[in-house]
Amino acid sequence: MIPKNIYAIIVNWNGKDDTLVCLSSLKKIRKRRDIHLSLLVVDNGSTNDSVAVIRQKHPEVTVLETGENLGFTGGNNYGMRYALDRNADYVWLLNNDTIVDPHVLDLTDAFRGAVGVAGSKIYFASGHEYHRDRYSEKDRGRVLWYAGGSIDWANMYASHRGVDEVDAGQYDEASETDFITGCSMMISRGVLEKIGLLDDAYYLYYEDLDYCLRAKKAGFRLVYYPQSVLWHVNAGSSGGSGSPLHQYYQTRNRLLVGVRYASARTKIALFRESIRFLIHGSDIQKKAVCDALIGKWGKQYGT
Repeated sequence: MIPKNIYAIIVNWNGKDDTLVCLSSLKKIRKRRDIHLSLLVVDNGSTNDSVAVIRQKHPEVTVLETGENLGFTGGNNYGMRYALDRNADYVWLLNNDTIVDPHVLDLTDAFRGAVGVAGSKIYFASGHEYHRDRYSEKDRGRVLWYAGGSIDWANMYASHRGVDEVDAGQYDEASETDFITGCSMMISRGVLEKIGLLDDAYYLYYEDLDYCLRAKKAGFRLVYYPQSVLWHVNAGSSGGSGSPLHQYYQTRNRLLVGVRYASARTKIALFRESIRFLIHGSDIQKKAVCDALIGKWGKQYGT
């Protein structure tokens, strides 16, 4: 049996504490004879001692330094090029602010037939739920963050199935899904060779949705595979949900996805919404819309 060659790619930007926790959890995963796993940390121009500390604590991990912050897209693309040059069969994009279950690599079992991209069941890390006061102590760590994705094309919103629900087994069946979150996204080499890497126009947010739509257009299936489980701190490297950085890229990149993939009717609705943002929106929303309208993509906000 020739093991499948898998590269886990973790992008780090001044997030050594989260990254160290993630790497420690990866060291505890169940070994499988049919898998050879390589751990790859792409440091995205950290200004602290992330690189030195990660190398010291985890000498088994390959650490690549980009020298600058290339965003989620650029950092992952940097790692994927490295992995492909070393004959990776699959690349596994994994957020640094995650903790994986020992059986997380069962995600590889999702790749049957035309499946090209697969994603895990993801919980909020205990104490990091959106609505902390809603849950009892016994529910913490079992509140869903992602159990598949759906797209509301009429309003151009992508949402996580099951988000904020306590897991009671309601999403325990593997199923095709509209998109896989980049928090835990495994991609076959065949997909990468056919459609390429993430689109650097996004820099941060919605790049995973764009990639999934491209993969589906190319004939590949997307599968949510709940036998693979992990926990997510949620937006740890971008200041948290609702931060200025989060608002800017979410607002701008949603428009880019809409322009590329939505119906004419939805595009008109997005244009009207953009005008409202320009008149009544926050300064961040106004900048995001202006940049979208004049085609300023990639890194345009924040560090």
